Amino acid sequence: MTTSDLQYLRSGLRVKCEKDVNPSVRRTCLSFAVWLRTYMEFPIRLVVYLKTDYQLKTRDTKELASATFFAPYDKAVEPYIRIATGDYEELVSERGKNYALWAILRSMAHEIIHYQQWLEDKEMDEKEAEKGSE
Repeated sequence: MTTSDLQYLRSGLRVKCEKDVNPSVRRTCLSFAVWLRTYMEFPIRLVVYLKTDYQLKTRDTKELASATFFAPYDKAVEPYIRIATGDYEELVSERGKNYALWAILRSMAHEIIHYQQWLEDKEMDEKEAEKGSE
């Protein structure tokens, strides 16, 4: 089944925030999503969840990470991204607001590269995701 065969699925990019996500993080990620929608297609709905956690457990290996991408085997199931934002205030005090926001946006961009790889039925390539998120 190809992406074009799945016309009945919802499309687009959405961002959902937990209640206590820092307002600057929320605004910046929402603005980034608006910008992304003008330059990229999202033929299968992708939801980005902004979480207040410091780190997240990956679904398969249970490793801790700052962001994760759920890539379902079945393209009829919608993928999603989770981004940990709980260390934002610490990053601001250590390195400044711009760096802290950049770190979160870079994680979001990295996982969106994985979404593109998934759409194209490619292997999840960390080097490509790192390079593409810069």
